[in-house]
Amino acid sequence: GVRCFGSPRVLVEPDPAAGFAVMKMRNPPVNSLSLEFLTEMLISLEKLESDKAFHAIIITSDCPGIFSAGLDLTEMCGRDPTHYAEYWKAVQELWLRFYLSHLVVISAINGVSPAGGCLLALSSDYRVLADNPKYAIGLNETLLGIVAPFWFKDTLVNTVGHRVAERALQLGLLFPPAEALRVGVVDQVVPEDQVQSAAQSVLAQWLAVPGHARQLTKTLMRKPTADRLLKERDADIQNFVRFISRDAIQKALRAYLEKLKQKKS
Repeated sequence: GVRCFGSPRVLVEPDPAAGFAVMKMRNPPVNSLSLEFLTEMLISLEKLESDKAFHAIIITSDCPGIFSAGLDLTEMCGRDPTHYAEYWKAVQELWLRFYLSHLVVISAINGVSPAGGCLLALSSDYRVLADNPKYAIGLNETLLGIVAPFWFKDTLVNTVGHRVAERALQLGLLFPPAEALRVGVVDQVVPEDQVQSAAQSVLAQWLAVPGHARQLTKTLMRKPTADRLLKERDADIQNFVRFISRDAIQKALRAYLEKLKQKKS
């Protein structure tokens, strides 16, 4: 009898009796992280964080076969520097808020999850991936001629260790389920129809721990990584704007978007 809420691109299915909500991304076709989508996700997160009935969220996708394709390239192509700065600040904010959330955050990854989609999954506390050979996850920025920012890198290093992250980032690797589990990008791989139930099962284990102790421990583990971005936030935005405004990068992005357009038609 509890009503869903949300926005055009984010559906929240609350279960206050169980203490959690499911946040479904629905920004078709590929849940790319547009400025509007980022804003709507943050508003939904804030709403859940400010309600004492909720101790956890499960993030998943409402778009078949896609968790999130990551950053929206149309936000980074043919715009002015002010827009690039605004967009990058929103990307930073999404990571900071999910990475440091006092809620338990579980990713139920029910589709492919490259680049920014992988970052969103890495910012959660636990990741369950559907066992489908088509579903790969990783930070593949180098394949697009882009360099993953230092805080993307730090988040991956914290998850899989330095050597695995170094190789994965340089080669732009996308890991299929078994490999993602082996290197530690995800914590569990389950049949596709069990992703949601597996996420809920593991949630029970996390919620059994006294909340204050778990939250303080999470902060202890994650604050140094987040603080590094907070300290260098403006410089990171300026670096992004400088990089993305370069003629060669704009040309590469236009070519890639054109290729995507042709694929669709």
